[in-house]
Amino acid sequence: MLINCVAYENGQRLSELPVEQISDYLARPGCFVWVALRDATPAELDQMQEEFGLHELAVEDARHGHQRPKIEEYGDSVFTVMHLVEPLGDDYNLGELNVFVGGNYVLSVRNRSQQNFLGVRARCEREPHLLSHGPAFVFYALMDAVVDRYFPVVDQLESELEAIEEKIFVEGAARNNIERLYGLKRKVMQLKHVVAPLIEVAGKLSGGRGPAGCASSRDYFRDVYDHLMRLDASIDTIRETIGTAIQVNLSMVAISDSEVSKRLAAWAGIFAVATAFAGIWGMNFEFMPELGWKYGYPAALLAIAATCLILYRRFRRAGWL
Repeated sequence: MLINCVAYENGQRLSELPVEQISDYLARPGCFVWVALRDATPAELDQMQEEFGLHELAVEDARHGHQRPKIEEYGDSVFTVMHLVEPLGDDYNLGELNVFVGGNYVLSVRNRSQQNFLGVRARCEREPHLLSHGPAFVFYALMDAVVDRYFPVVDQLESELEAIEEKIFVEGAARNNIERLYGLKRKVMQLKHVVAPLIEVAGKLSGGRGPAGCASSRDYFRDVYDHLMRLDASIDTIRETIGTAIQVNLSMVAISDSEVSKRLAAWAGIFAVATAFAGIWGMNFEFMPELGWKYGYPAALLAIAATCLILYRRFRRAGWL
């Protein structure tokens, strides 16, 4: 679906125009066209390919989607794939933003995402001295908007991790903590797969050997690269903390199991002594000491109770009970 199609000249907005007139404005010196599509149909992509002369391989990638974040050069044009991350319940919805950039055009194709970039267009139009740099600055503004939307996602992950850490030492919460930690680890890996490849993209755009059409905005792409490096460092820190939290949680489970085992062993030892006494006096021999004694039975019970009490106090003093 076509969101908007606008022509710009020398940093100023000229007008919105129908797709059929794109080629007319592309022929004007100092003019470029910025087109935004959402969930584009094959027919719309074919039309844009005809108007802008897009490379068929780039159009094929945009048509099928589910691409890894990347940048590809086709002559004087650039094709870039970026992922859009949106919280969706306990998971993430991963959309895509495909950007085609040429000397006098920018085409953005947004797929499977509710995020819009109307604010990016408004920002660019408020800064005509920067917009006069042409499609390269628009490309930067789109990438910057995508990257900036990763920061709240990282903040949310950090908050979730802190909430889990507060319950690590709560008795009986081990299983729930493990499940939540592994769920959080999966989301962190999703974000890592989004950010890490984009670092390579931003590094290429900000480097000296980047696409010639983006050279005028190289300093701005360097700023995006710095943001991505910060995000990547934060993600790595969260991953390491999750790993530590999992180990601590498993250690707490092992300690808890050890405490239970010691209690069971202590009680088993106490009852084993009582069983031994009862087993000895339960043997049906004719001649046994105190067998005919009037107080033999109470004395036996007293001996068993005293022995068990002594063992209980020793186990209690040793911390087993």
